[in-house]
Amino acid sequence: MKVIEVSKHGSPSVLQVRTREQPTPSHDELRISVRASGVNFADVMHRRGTYPDGPAPPYVPGFEVAGVIDSVGNTVEQFEVGDRVVSYVVGGTDGYAEYALVKPSHTFRVPDSLPLCEAVAVPIQFLTAHNCLFEWGNLSTNDRVLIHAAAGGVGTAAIQLAREAGAVVFGTASTDAKLDRVRALGCDHCINYEKTSFVDAINHLTDGDGVDLILDGVGGSVHHNSLKALASFGRLVAYGVASGEGTQLNPSGLLTKNLQVYGYHYGSALSESPQRVLSPAEGILRRLATGSMDTIIFDTIPLEQAYTAHQILESRESIGKLVLTV
Repeated sequence: MKVIEVSKHGSPSVLQVRTREQPTPSHDELRISVRASGVNFADVMHRRGTYPDGPAPPYVPGFEVAGVIDSVGNTVEQFEVGDRVVSYVVGGTDGYAEYALVKPSHTFRVPDSLPLCEAVAVPIQFLTAHNCLFEWGNLSTNDRVLIHAAAGGVGTAAIQLAREAGAVVFGTASTDAKLDRVRALGCDHCINYEKTSFVDAINHLTDGDGVDLILDGVGGSVHHNSLKALASFGRLVAYGVASGEGTQLNPSGLLTKNLQVYGYHYGSALSESPQRVLSPAEGILRRLATGSMDTIIFDTIPLEQAYTAHQILESRESIGKLVLTV
């Protein structure tokens, strides 16, 4: 079978097409004939060698796959050959491939009306957005929520979920074109952070009160300044460090406004509390299938051109999801 292998840490050019033996599922595994693999910024960080405890080359990247089950371990009862499914791939390895082994507990049936290339956004983007908003962020109706990188995969999912919950949504992005897209998804207040300070914009739009919840996958100065945009008793959920910049919290800044800061790491949360992380998946898939929410796909790219997908993601040109097709 064809796979994409990271030969060494480095630029997108280290993503190489290779051939490997087709894997055989153990008694408690499924083998998926992959039709779509999701591309995530964590894949980029793994490839660069900047992700804590990331895989050592050579390895096959990929956290999420969608396709058709073609082999089932002899103790698996809840799935059968021919099922259309989407799954999270433990460790973020072996997803950029024609076949992938997955755990039944991390796998979900995809409704017939939902294309597999759209379903593949659920394991990372939609579940991260849902968990950060509700499980960690305790979002309530009429809360004001600020979503950084609103045009990205997590951002476009979070906007739709927050609007569905009755929140007032603020979003940041780097271009007016991106903001036009997120506005169409239901973002109430769109902020171009290249043109204005998002802290100043939030203060103006909320009459100085601030927002109740912030989702931050960027880190660094964005994280630091986000604390200034929170209302008293506000919450911030940090789920990524796309900027590559570290952040130090100032306890006195938290104390005076009674702020709460939560960390969310998908992999460790999944290993410690899988039901909490995965339980929203089936409901999200149903809503995507009925059209009440949408996967925003920027492009579908052949597996062999995975390097192109990484180049696009790193260029910050994309809006929504990048998908590799097999």
